[in-house]
Amino acid sequence: MTQRDDAVIVNTLVRQALVSAQEVMGENGLNAVLRSSGLERFVGNFPPDDLNPSIQASQYARFNQAIEDFYGRGGRGMLRRIGKASFQYAVREQAALLGIAGAALKLLPEKQRIKFILNSMVGALKKTNAQVEAWVDESGGKIAYLESTCAICHGRKSAGPICHLYVGSIGEAVQWAAGRPHEIIETHCMAKGDPYCRFEVGEATAGE
Repeated sequence: MTQRDDAVIVNTLVRQALVSAQEVMGENGLNAVLRSSGLERFVGNFPPDDLNPSIQASQYARFNQAIEDFYGRGGRGMLRRIGKASFQYAVREQAALLGIAGAALKLLPEKQRIKFILNSMVGALKKTNAQVEAWVDESGGKIAYLESTCAICHGRKSAGPICHLYVGSIGEAVQWAAGRPHEIIETHCMAKGDPYCRFEVGEATAGE
């Protein structure tokens, strides 16, 4: 599947995004963004937690764009915060889907823990949509999460990387697994013409 294909996103992932956005933006902020992105049907009416089709990738991309537009210069930071909340929601509500229930990560070296959670994220996406193309790569000595079916930048064009929500969620996932924060760098983005979006796990940081 290529970026041109308007993939379907299931209810459970849309619900995760909306709950997380409301936690960060507040109800009024979320409702304004939903209306401006053509998703007003979700105002006060979040989808159920199931795997039925919900919205298309192009609509999810417009939702992300609308958050950036709504907050202006603060939009990137807001999206990263929503991404962090999104992973926290997944741990809280979707541990089985994520494949982390009962995982004994403390027994593994840090690198293995990071690879485990990134592969868990890949697995969860593929469980909800078999058309997803995502994988974990270690070439060049760096661990990275890659996706060539990214819904965040579907149909969007930019001179630089724009998948800020993913940076937040992957950063939170790595911190959850490793026990300390690491820098996450989006080195490739489909919005700027790359064949995939690539999120590299960098050095450990002191946190925010």
